Amino acid sequence: MTVSDSADNQPSSETSHLPHPPAHKGTTSKSGIVLGPDGKPCRTCNSARDMTNLSRMLTSGKGKASPLAAAIGPPPVDRSDCPPDVEQLGRSTWTFLHSVTATYPKEPTQSQKSDMQTFLSILGRVYPCWVCADDFTAWMKQPDNSPKLDTQEDFGRWMCKAHNEVNRKLGKQEFDCNLWKQRWKDGWKDGRCD
Repeated sequence: MTVSDSADNQPSSETSHLPHPPAHKGTTSKSGIVLGPDGKPCRTCNSARDMTNLSRMLTSGKGKASPLAAAIGPPPVDRSDCPPDVEQLGRSTWTFLHSVTATYPKEPTQSQKSDMQTFLSILGRVYPCWVCADDFTAWMKQPDNSPKLDTQEDFGRWMCKAHNEVNRKLGKQEFDCNLWKQRWKDGWKDGRCD
């Protein structure tokens, strides 16, 4: 570590005034819908499908939507100009986070490592889906899951591991972390990204 790295590693007045998690973030209803602190369904914590099914349950007068109605789902609606649901927010966030790892320095300075550690900590305090944020923060606090920031390769593989943890919880296929650079940095070897 150099002298300038050491000086850059000091907390700034900016980071000391960051928001802290609210005392009451929300709850989960009996039907599995995540509610915000106001008691209303949280758009950024539920999928559009969840919200549609909730609406059907409420308008049908029954406690549950029929299995057929739930399986068929609503007709496709263009939601590109609507606030994001949890799935859109998640995809966009993972795209952003993997892009950050792809542009992270191969050999970062202490200051750059410190900045990234701060960023990841802040992410858990400001992410719109509080359930997701709490889960990610708790996962990072586990001893084997602390961010690996010594090199770009370490950080890229760590981010892939974090994403795969979420994929496992959601029942999605895991990504081969040996391919993270092709997917997020260099492009596929078959040339389709050229």
